[in-house]
Order: sequence, then C-alpha cells, then structure tokens
Amino acid sequence: MTGTGGPAVASTRARQIEAEPAVDERTDIGESTRTDKPWLVIVWNDPVNLMSFVTYVLQKLFGYSKEKATKLMLDVHNKGRAVVSSGTRDRAELDVYRLHEHGLWATMEQST
Repeated sequence: MTGTGGPAVASTRARQIEAEPAVDERTDIGESTRTDKPWLVIVWNDPVNLMSFVTYVLQKLFGYSKEKATKLMLDVHNKGRAVVSSGTRDRAELDVYRLHEHGLWATMEQST
C-alpha cells in the first residue's frame, strides 16, 4: 500500500471530518412519520381465478391456515379486495411480485 500525503494530510482530513456538522437524513417530520407506516398488500377480485385457487395461493405464499386463507378469499370475492399482508416496502413489493407470478391481481399502498 502506498501512502498519499503522509501523516500531515491524514491529520488535516481528520480535523475536517470532526468539524463537519452531522447531517440528519430525516429533516421533514411529516416525511419521517409517513415512512414509519407499514405497507399493505391488497389482492383484488378478478373474473379469472377460481376461489379455490386464490385460497391455495394465500396458503402457499403466506403460510396461512386453510380457514384464514378462505376468509381472505371470501373478502376478495364479496368485498372486492382484501389486505393479505403488511410490512416494509421491500417486503410488500416482493409479496405483490409473488402474487403476480401466480396470476393474482395485487397492489400495495402505504397504511393511513
């Protein structure tokens, strides 16, 4: 390893780092509280998939019991939609992707 500038340069840089003010990434209070809210994954009713298939997918992807998956499927069927998971944005994006891979219509939105 070759040195660039020796101890004097390193010492000067250390003083610059100490003198620089700490930067707070979350300066907007409204924005910071908005990012703390979980993301919801919603499955929407569609005219294509059978109710039994939707129940199966919910069991397979989320590990829900047959009873819970059936209740969510009935919400999708009767109410037009159901929240099937919630969590971080990354997790919600992955869940939506996996639901799409199984042919279900799913979206995500941030909790209010």
